[in-house]
Amino acid sequence: MKVAIFGAGAIGGMMGVKLASAGADLSVVARGPHLAAMQVNGLTLVEGETRTTVHPRATQNAAELGPQDYVIVTLKAHSLPGAAPDIAKMMGPHTALITAINGVPYWYFHGLDSAHRDRRVESVDPGGKLWSILPPAHAIGCVVYPAAEVTEPGVITHGYGDRFSLGEPDGTRSDRVEALSKLLIASGLKAPIRPRIRDEIWIKLWGNLCFNPVSALTGATLATITGRQDLRALCKSMMLEAQAVAESLGIRFAISVEKRIDGAAEVGEHKTSMLQDLERGRPMEIDALLGAVVELGAVTGHPMPICESVLALVRQRAREAGCY
Repeated sequence: MKVAIFGAGAIGGMMGVKLASAGADLSVVARGPHLAAMQVNGLTLVEGETRTTVHPRATQNAAELGPQDYVIVTLKAHSLPGAAPDIAKMMGPHTALITAINGVPYWYFHGLDSAHRDRRVESVDPGGKLWSILPPAHAIGCVVYPAAEVTEPGVITHGYGDRFSLGEPDGTRSDRVEALSKLLIASGLKAPIRPRIRDEIWIKLWGNLCFNPVSALTGATLATITGRQDLRALCKSMMLEAQAVAESLGIRFAISVEKRIDGAAEVGEHKTSMLQDLERGRPMEIDALLGAVVELGAVTGHPMPICESVLALVRQRAREAGCY
């Protein structure tokens, strides 16, 4: 089975080592010192005292790889439009595209039984570029739960988590998603197939849409945000606004707002990815995590005054830091 990982950083690199160890015909697309290290020394995954090294084809030029059975994209959402033309070079008529990306996916309304079926989400797909270059019929949803980091070029350290939930946008249990799930399970990962993948996307997004921007605005960790009653109340208000939007689109929340916040509190003194990006001067995932949710509020006719206010503030914070 030919598998390519586009953006083989922390999560992509972790998946790559696991998949190659399970026998996948693996290629990775990366750049810079990380790519150079993989080309010379291979790709290494550190898990506790265990180090596993594999030697996939590693390139910056996706066109060299040709059509794949599966292309797994592990970029941040704002990088996807710019990368789409290169990703398309690995797509054949039957290639499956796995979007292991946080936030509202560009294909969100594809095949959805809704008045908004096949609508483009402008916040994550300006002008419908992604929809055109990477037709959503190829897409398989993926919700990422592990934490990992690139600790040195070519080396990934796995922190915690091993689940990658999968789901077809139309909810079917297709042969392609079955085969991918089996491959991931064979590599030692959990890969449940969800008939309602959007429900799970929203459960993760529910926290990301508030904790990330609030942390970027305040510099606070998850422990502080969830522990201070004023910040906790702010996040809860944002989540309730988002819940009304999601439920109007048919989403079912299996847990309560309080339980979702408590789950974040258990992570402890953790800086969110948005805060980390701000501190490092990198582009922030504002539009995929919050901008798209506010857009969906406008689409469905649900006022989101608190989310809109926080969105305006975090966008300006990012502009001033050169991260937007």
